[in-house]
Amino acid sequence: MDRRHFLRLSGALCAATTALPQALRAQQAPVSAGWRGFELTTDISVKEPGAHTRIWIPVPYAIDTPYQRGAQSTWQVSGGGTAQLMRAPGYDVQMLAVQWPDGQAARNVTVTSRFQTRNRRVDLTQPPPADATLERPATLREFLKPTALLPTDGIVKTTADHITRGHVGDVARARAIYEWVVENTCRTASTRGCGVGDVRYMLTTNDLNGKCADINALFVALARAAGIPARDAYGVRVANSELGYKSLGKAFDVTKAQHCRAEFHAAGYGWIPVDPADVRKVMLEEPPGDLPLTDAKVRAARVMLFGAWEMNWVAYNHGHDVVLPGSAHDPVPFLMYPNGETRAGRLDSLDPDSFSYKLSARPIAI
Repeated sequence: MDRRHFLRLSGALCAATTALPQALRAQQAPVSAGWRGFELTTDISVKEPGAHTRIWIPVPYAIDTPYQRGAQSTWQVSGGGTAQLMRAPGYDVQMLAVQWPDGQAARNVTVTSRFQTRNRRVDLTQPPPADATLERPATLREFLKPTALLPTDGIVKTTADHITRGHVGDVARARAIYEWVVENTCRTASTRGCGVGDVRYMLTTNDLNGKCADINALFVALARAAGIPARDAYGVRVANSELGYKSLGKAFDVTKAQHCRAEFHAAGYGWIPVDPADVRKVMLEEPPGDLPLTDAKVRAARVMLFGAWEMNWVAYNHGHDVVLPGSAHDPVPFLMYPNGETRAGRLDSLDPDSFSYKLSARPIAI
């Protein structure tokens, strides 16, 4: 991949971008062409008394991909605690599992992860490359299955069939779903965290509001119901956007910068990145706020985010219905935040102040 490949991430993906104001085009370039290094630090302090405290901390995806590589994590634990890297049953969810038997000792853990990312784009204007990597059939079958919050029958199947009717090929049908999600959802600032992603509830009540874990889960469930392998990608933003979008980046203190993305699989192309939720985030949050779909910034984001991700973000995993090893409670819908529990119950992973955790990100040399 050369520099021109990544410059097209800035919005010059199709003729629609030529309509952007000159000022916006100028602020969107240049973008980083190669690999960038980052360090992500998670600091957790358990202050509430409680015996048998357990913490599960997501860490960056450990398998190298064309857009993320070299992930390594180290940790320090105080108060007599023990920690080990573990995987949840099924999927690819890796986490650091920490536990303390003594509820009175100071209980602190610091996890430091280093990794490299580079901007990602699949060129859908060209035929599939002859040397594309083939995905294992078992993996594709896995990402067609329903989950507790992402069913593929009933109203989900009916809606997917309606959206994709008349569209031929997985790319065209996935694009129809993407456009429908962009046009029919709404980002709601009052949603806690990134949302839950209860797709049947969203469609049954016609309440298509929420945040990234709701909006992108809707895309994934509809794609699976249409027979297109699809998956969420859970992670966190680690740098400001280089594309001129104030709403699509976060640096240094990234405690509340978790973000869920999505991708679907098409024969010949492999996994294709999408992010309809970030289109809606641009509409709601990009200055001056409450932008219409016709706004130039929104149109540029809408074009870019079907087939591309700006990698000022790190992926944790693709898991759903995640069983936390050793937990006394039910599986969590996904692992994107630190999770914890004591004998008294679960800690609130969406309240970092009471949970007492902080995430920090910074660029590092590679």
